[in-house]
Amino acid sequence: MTTLTKTEGEKAPTGPEAFLSVRDLRVRFSTEDGIVKAVDGLSFDVERGKTLGIVGESGSGKSVTNLTVLGLHNPKTTTVEGEIILDGKELVTAKEKELEQLRGNKVAMIFQDPLTALSPYYTVGRQIAEPFMKHTGASKKEARQRTIEMLAKVGIPHPQSRVDDYPHQFSGGMRQRAMIAMALVCDPDLLIADEPTTALDVTVQAQILDLLKDLQQEFGSAIIFITHDLGVISDMADDLLVMYSGRAVERGSVREVLRNPQHPYTWGLLSSMPRLGGDTSQALNPIPGSPPSLLNPPTGCPFHPRCAFTDEVTGNRCSGERPPLAAGRASACHLTAEQKQTNFIDKIQPRLR
Repeated sequence: MTTLTKTEGEKAPTGPEAFLSVRDLRVRFSTEDGIVKAVDGLSFDVERGKTLGIVGESGSGKSVTNLTVLGLHNPKTTTVEGEIILDGKELVTAKEKELEQLRGNKVAMIFQDPLTALSPYYTVGRQIAEPFMKHTGASKKEARQRTIEMLAKVGIPHPQSRVDDYPHQFSGGMRQRAMIAMALVCDPDLLIADEPTTALDVTVQAQILDLLKDLQQEFGSAIIFITHDLGVISDMADDLLVMYSGRAVERGSVREVLRNPQHPYTWGLLSSMPRLGGDTSQALNPIPGSPPSLLNPPTGCPFHPRCAFTDEVTGNRCSGERPPLAAGRASACHLTAEQKQTNFIDKIQPRLR
C-alpha cells in the first residue's frame, strides 16, 4: 500500500470509541484510461456490537472501501491515502504479513457471490477449516469438528455429512450460509457483509438476515453491511452511511436517515422503491440520469448533474463547491436546513406513503 499526505476531507463522525475508524480514505486506481477515484475522502466509525449499513448505487465505492480495509487490492495499481484504524492498529501502513494475520481472524468478509468466492476444487468443509487451522494452530481433527459445529450453527442440515460436499452440491442459500460459517469460524471482531442476500429468494434472505443478527448477538461482532436495498438495511443496521461517487453524502442513525432524509440523493433512493400497500397504478420515481464516471467526476457536489433542486441554491455553488459533510448526523448538500425540510415534507414524503 502507498500512503500519501493527508488532505482536507469530511469531518470525522462523533460518538463512542470505535472498533474501526476510517478517516479521509481515498482510493485511486491507475488504468489505461486514467486515474479512477474510487473512494474520495470517506470517514466513518463502527462500534463493537453495532451494525453500520452502507448503501448506494453500483459504482459508489461501497465494496472498494471494504476491500481496502482488508488490504485486498493490487498495490502496484492502487494508491491508498488516509487512515484505517482497527482496534488501535493502523492498517494503511501495515505489511502484508500483518494483514494476513488479521484477515479471517480479527476481521472477516462475506463476499457477494459465494459460488465464485468458494473454490470448486475443494470441499466446503476443507475451505472452512483452513483459516481455523491457520490462525489457531488446531489439528485437522479439531478443525473438522469446529467446521461441523459452525455448519450446524448456520443452519446447514446433516452437517456431519455435508461437510464433505463440494460447493456445487449446495443450493444458493446453503452456499451463503457456508460463507458465513467460514467468516465466523475464528470469531472475528469485525464482519464485513458485501450484499450477502443478493440473488436469494425472500424467504432465504430473511433467514440469512436473522442468522447474522443472532450470530452478532452471540459473538458481539461489529458488522459492516453493504447493500443497495434500503428495506434490508432498515432491518439490519444501527447506523447508515449513504455513498455516491466515492463519497459519503449522508449519515446518521438508520431511523434518522430513513424517516427524515436530508440529501436529494437519499430522497431519490427512497422514492424509487416500490411500497407495500401503495397505489399499484402509480409509477415509480427513478433517479434521472446515470452515476458519474469516476475517471472524471463532476466538480462541486457530485450529484448536481442529476439533482432537481440545484435551482434553489444561489450562484454556482452546486457545480463549483464541494459541500462538506459535518460530524454526526449530517448531509453533504448546499440546501439550507429549512429548504431540506420543506422539500422533503412537500415534495418527497407524499411519494413515500
